[in-house]
Amino acid sequence: MKRVAFVFPGQGSQAVGMGQEMYNEYDEVKSLFQAADELLPQPITPLMFEGPAEELTKTENAQPALLLTSAAIYQVLQNEGVRPVVTAGHSLGEYSALVAAGVFRAEEAAVLVNKRGQLMEKAYPAGQGSMAAVLGLSLEDIKTALQTVDTEHGEIVDSANINCPGQIVISGTKKGIELAEPLLKEAGAKRVLPLNVSGPFHSRLMKQAAEEFASVLADVEKADASIPVYANVTAEKVLDQKEIEQLLVQQLYSPVRFEETVVNMLKNDELDAVVEVGPGKVLSGLVKKINRRTTTFNVQDPESLQAFLTWYKEEE
Repeated sequence: MKRVAFVFPGQGSQAVGMGQEMYNEYDEVKSLFQAADELLPQPITPLMFEGPAEELTKTENAQPALLLTSAAIYQVLQNEGVRPVVTAGHSLGEYSALVAAGVFRAEEAAVLVNKRGQLMEKAYPAGQGSMAAVLGLSLEDIKTALQTVDTEHGEIVDSANINCPGQIVISGTKKGIELAEPLLKEAGAKRVLPLNVSGPFHSRLMKQAAEEFASVLADVEKADASIPVYANVTAEKVLDQKEIEQLLVQQLYSPVRFEETVVNMLKNDELDAVVEVGPGKVLSGLVKKINRRTTTFNVQDPESLQAFLTWYKEEE
């Protein structure tokens, strides 16, 4: 049997219409969406299928929408006999990875990330925090520039997503990012691109949200992982539910070490392919930039599902 890793996308991969083709095609997808709609403060399925996009993009909506879509597609893959040897996710996607590993039930995880999104939204005044992608600069050079912003101006900006060689996202105060941009370009950054997000996620400015989220997370039923999950905070495998709980709290204010996660997967897990399970192809693209020889798939609709299954089930 082929050895595959499943990776799950995070916020930014949402789009109106997400999951609809799978919903129409597979009863297990329909059942999961309907169960989550009953548990969430308001049904998410109509927003996923019809929009408006501005409402779907709100953190508290995008997070359960992405988790449900990814978890439902995972259920279809499982029913087709596909078993990953390891899982990982990018930021929010770590929750989908944990659902796949049996740590959370999908419907309850959707409610959990809805609350997570609400806490993230209110953790820092709207419009005063921001994130930006820095292209073409090393992590060490970025940290040097950000330290200057902190020391000379008292503004907090942290490295937030270490995605792939030459692509690192920074997060912090809006003023801090504006001050960092010329320093980063002077150090050799090709571009500094502001991201369309509502807060300074994965920075020290999320510590208050993390403290509040810890008590929410403690009340959610969870189990040890049935397969290893690479944690965003450490880029290492984790199985124990208590350790997972601690890492999820830290994840809110710590960088997402995605590049390191992929490197460790490819080195340690003897993989035949890395499969992005959920909307979009962002992670598949990052994996290729980390190691272009890696076989990748994205499964987001019936067509891409069949393409992957054809490969997975063919005789070696």
